[in-house]
Amino acid sequence: MVSAYISAAELKVLTIGNSFADSVFVYLPQIAAAMPDCKLVLERANLPGCSLKRHWELVEKSTADETVKPYNGKSLKEILQSEKWDYVTLQQASPYSWREESYQPYLSNLLEFVHTNAPTAEVVLQQTWCYRFDDPRLAEWQITPVQMYQNILACYNKFAAELKLRQIPTGYAVNMARETQDVKFKEYDLAAVNSLQYPAELPDQTGSLVNGIWWGKGDDGSFLLRRDAYHLNKRGQYLQACLWFEFLFKTPATKIEFAPPEITPEDAGFLRETAHQSLLDFKQVNQ
Repeated sequence: MVSAYISAAELKVLTIGNSFADSVFVYLPQIAAAMPDCKLVLERANLPGCSLKRHWELVEKSTADETVKPYNGKSLKEILQSEKWDYVTLQQASPYSWREESYQPYLSNLLEFVHTNAPTAEVVLQQTWCYRFDDPRLAEWQITPVQMYQNILACYNKFAAELKLRQIPTGYAVNMARETQDVKFKEYDLAAVNSLQYPAELPDQTGSLVNGIWWGKGDDGSFLLRRDAYHLNKRGQYLQACLWFEFLFKTPATKIEFAPPEITPEDAGFLRETAHQSLLDFKQVNQ
């Protein structure tokens, strides 16, 4: 059972996912708190790197053995039954998000499990995003960021249509921001950077929506090149939160009043506008 159109100013939202859902917790509660008459209960059943398959396997283990409580001392069933949720979000883990064969039957199984244990909630998919060009897994998989993005979009659209689920199009919004921002992230020479020794200067990260590269200390105290080309940075987290806010509360992201001090007012305005425009455009794409 899917809930009717939700327009309440107080919403209860549960995420079932991984770090790609954790990132929305950075700014979404602050955005909602700063808006008049918007109250948000945001909880998570997220585990690091957890795929749809693993979430479903944990459901099976918890069903067979009630002492198995992998979500901060609770089972997924207990969490689903603990509140009258308005929304429950599902997503695939990013390394599998571009592989169509990785979604089923686990997505359908989880969908049925949520409907059984939280019958008033609307289940929505959070569409994830592609990695930046310098994530080494892209070379391992022999795909480009564009190919990864196209596959992700195709997978989420396919299963959203088949299961009659709406999407929070985070991946679409991240791609739109990358393509439309005035100052775009510039790809650098991977081979040259990988051979650098501390304290050599690293490439400019301006325009990035993910964490990128930096010098970090190793266990022995020496500085090593660190790379995270897939988790959202502050800009990406704010974009994600603005997108979720508009989707959940039916209020244009352009009206959001909160902006983090780490982001300039001009950039925050661009990210809010991108969140708003991506929702408008994505609806047109999927009509």
